[in-house]
Amino acid sequence: MDALAKQSSAMINAVMLGAIAGCGRLPVPAGAFESAIRADGKAIEANLRGFRAGLDAVAQAQVERIEADSRTRDRLDASPLAELERAIVMPEAARDVVLAGVRRLSAYQNLAYARLYLDRLAAIRAVDARIGAGGRLVRETARHLAVRMSYEDVIRVAQAKIAPARIARIAAEIGVKPDEPFTVTEFLKPGIEEFCSLLPPPLAKRMLAATARRGLIERLHWGMEVATTSVSGFLRLFLLAKLRRWRPRTYRFHEEQRAIEAWLALIIEAAWLSDDLALEVAECARLIKGYGETLKRGSANYRAIETRVIRPILAGDMPVSRGIDAVASARTAALADPEGDALARCLAEIEAQGAARIAAE
Repeated sequence: MDALAKQSSAMINAVMLGAIAGCGRLPVPAGAFESAIRADGKAIEANLRGFRAGLDAVAQAQVERIEADSRTRDRLDASPLAELERAIVMPEAARDVVLAGVRRLSAYQNLAYARLYLDRLAAIRAVDARIGAGGRLVRETARHLAVRMSYEDVIRVAQAKIAPARIARIAAEIGVKPDEPFTVTEFLKPGIEEFCSLLPPPLAKRMLAATARRGLIERLHWGMEVATTSVSGFLRLFLLAKLRRWRPRTYRFHEEQRAIEAWLALIIEAAWLSDDLALEVAECARLIKGYGETLKRGSANYRAIETRVIRPILAGDMPVSRGIDAVASARTAALADPEGDALARCLAEIEAQGAARIAAE
């Protein structure tokens, strides 16, 4: 604005007024400002030159921004991710969820991983169409599948800890001024399972078996404090986050993919009996989350529901209508009490009701 004022031999206030008039935020046309300048009768020509210089500069900046946005859109439209999104063939009811899943997984790992997500959903889409679920099964499975495939591991946690948005949020929450230093300290307690999760499967299995025999899995943990805002602390987490390319070779990755495939197969098998049953099986994915003890408890609860409720339904040992309610009740109990006490009582009651029904028949 100072440069424009000098070029037009005007006061900088006149240039600023032109910029304000051109920004489009006020319900006042530019002509009204010009009339006011003339009516004021002071340095009319100089003030008009400055006003028009500011007005033209803002107009030019808007044109340049529109052109830049257009170039950015063209570049994004030509990107491999955009091409993958355009190639998606899914029911309209599920398309927004599937698109969000593709973007999430391409950012989590890469485009190949996002394509695997779509390949897995193709089988669900075929079953959805065959049983006339109207896209509901695809939508719910897609939502849970995207979360399961972007599971929390050591790499993911490291990425989250050093994310600039997180540091900025913490600074805002504690009221830190822009020029004021502060420290963020992470309290971590990784165990042998977290360590083995990053190893190749054969080596991880041998190490886990050896520590289990010695009873060390529950006892072997390393407590540490990492200052994310220090150079050394940031680099430790940064190097862990950079292991993303190594993730497909890790023990945890192989275990997660195997479990995901088994869960999807269970959904498809349930769908042939009832779309509502398939949806309940898909919802059971909510139990499996986090890492460490949280993951272990959630996975154990899921396996208990699968073994003692879902499998008997599929085998014909429990009526489907009753089984749908039983899966929902067991899942609700597990989510309300992750320690498993509520789930144990719920499963015992379901089995008792089944035994009473068989005795009555």
